[in-house]
Amino acid sequence: MSLVVRNAQRAVLVRRVPLRYAACALRDALGVSRFAVGLVCASNGLMRRLNGKYRQSSEPTDVLSFPFHRVVAGELPRPRCRDEYNLGDIFLGVEYIHQQCRDTGEDFDSVLVVTVAHGLCHLLGYQHNTKDEWQQMYQKEAEILEKLNQLTGTSLRPLTAGLF
Repeated sequence: MSLVVRNAQRAVLVRRVPLRYAACALRDALGVSRFAVGLVCASNGLMRRLNGKYRQSSEPTDVLSFPFHRVVAGELPRPRCRDEYNLGDIFLGVEYIHQQCRDTGEDFDSVLVVTVAHGLCHLLGYQHNTKDEWQQMYQKEAEILEKLNQLTGTSLRPLTAGLF
């Protein structure tokens, strides 16, 4: 199925081809390559509005995921028809991420890919509200990033390191 990358902001240059390649590889690593996913590269303004509407926070953020299916972490969706082969949408706060990378000296493109991995895990029911949930999500992120690292020769690590 498709993976659509839409750049809905103009503040930060986003290299969509490598981002799409990495997102497809991560989707493969999760065993959900037959499911459609939407990636939206968003401005701080859009992320602030979405975060306010869905999480009651007026601040921009790095990633918001909107799953199509409600699944328990570790289980795959069970679509009943062709139209249900959709994981959902991931909004990447690229302006927010870019500023964080400037502050920390991290590579923007690498952090963007790790953020996609994080968002994909959220689409599949993984959360990090408790230490146990965080450990489960961290393990899944590390697993799929390791598969991507083997394909690309990178050494990406999960975003949620040291959360708890």
